[in-house]
Amino acid sequence: MIRGFSRRLTAGTALVAVLLHLVAAPAAAFCGFYVAKADSKLFNKSSRVVLTRDGNRTAITMASDYEGDPREFAVVIPVPTFIARRQIGVVDPGTVDHLDAYTAPRLVEYYDRDPCEPDVVAAPSAARILRRGGPDAKPAAGRGVTVEASYDVAEYDVSILSAQESDGLVEWLTDNGYRIPNGAAAVLGSYIRQGMRFFVAKVNLDRMKLAGNNYLRPLQVRYETAKFMLPLRLGTVNANGPQDLIVYALTRKGRVEAANYRTVKLPTGVEVPIYVKAQFGSFYKAMFDRAVEREDMRAVFVEYAWDMGWCDPCAAEPLSNKELVMLGARWIGNGDDRSFQGGGAPAFVTRLHVRYDTESFPEDIVFQETPDRENFQGRYVLTHPWQGAGSCPAAGIYREEVRMRFRREVMNLVALTGWARNEVETEMKKSGE
Repeated sequence: MIRGFSRRLTAGTALVAVLLHLVAAPAAAFCGFYVAKADSKLFNKSSRVVLTRDGNRTAITMASDYEGDPREFAVVIPVPTFIARRQIGVVDPGTVDHLDAYTAPRLVEYYDRDPCEPDVVAAPSAARILRRGGPDAKPAAGRGVTVEASYDVAEYDVSILSAQESDGLVEWLTDNGYRIPNGAAAVLGSYIRQGMRFFVAKVNLDRMKLAGNNYLRPLQVRYETAKFMLPLRLGTVNANGPQDLIVYALTRKGRVEAANYRTVKLPTGVEVPIYVKAQFGSFYKAMFDRAVEREDMRAVFVEYAWDMGWCDPCAAEPLSNKELVMLGARWIGNGDDRSFQGGGAPAFVTRLHVRYDTESFPEDIVFQETPDRENFQGRYVLTHPWQGAGSCPAAGIYREEVRMRFRREVMNLVALTGWARNEVETEMKKSGE
């Protein structure tokens, strides 16, 4: 898999420069607050794709990480139809980062109250809820390859190719300075047989310098197709081991899931020891590794699914209408007003996380939009015990309940991560639990 579109370009070994792996009623609010999030930066060898779908209208925004000389960067993406210049653009990388932060799995924190205080009828939760209302074909070298169009798009030179045979396409790419990994021809051939075209982009250093940018912005491609999918297999050709892909799907109606692979919600709402607060990154990676192992690396995991109009708790401010439109949700309109009559903005976001290789994901992922608008978030709970010295009868019962909770938290953490029980208990003692 090529790793592309970083906010900074850093020196490093030149990478092979061709292939990207592509391409209801609100729940009751709860008391407590968000304290940490597990964003996409936790995972090495990862790529991020915003996939926006409205009927047959599709927008794909690609924001992967690329380290190396920008002259070595290029991307080849199978697309189902001819792409005109007006269908291509670049996106502020901060917008994708914002969506990542908003949907990231999170840690939340609670505090027990004094068990000797009289019960009070609970008021509605004070947790914050944010609401918001073809051109003429040109012949080219390479057997059966046609350059249907060429465009200047910000810091990129883009070509739209069609091909009759994979060997000819490989020849064209090689003749034009692209280095093709072994095995690419067979995968490219499968897309050619489906009648797909190829979107090829490489960096134009002169325009990049003229614009004063020191990073590559995410590329966005928009088109209409009945196919709701990502061409995942292309990224396995030059991948060194399993890859992580995070898909942020924006739709009108509801949650997105895989149609040809199992879609599994990650464990959520689980109580874990307090010391996990200082180790949330390693905890979440271990938990995800365990989930992948449990599903034999053959599942697509839901990390977040929520109406974009509100969140509880919010790991980041909800995206503005302008940002959502920039990512392809053009049904919202161009205004930047955060309020809508009758509820939130008409967009639903699903965050999907998949770890894949050629063996575990032999087919491209086909998606489907469902009418399911049930809110879901990967959320892990810390509960601080009351530290007072109360002597009422309820205090004794409470202390026994806390001891039982501590034991339950140990077992939860062991089950989620596979960490050794004695090591978990040692860490809890170190933290004073």
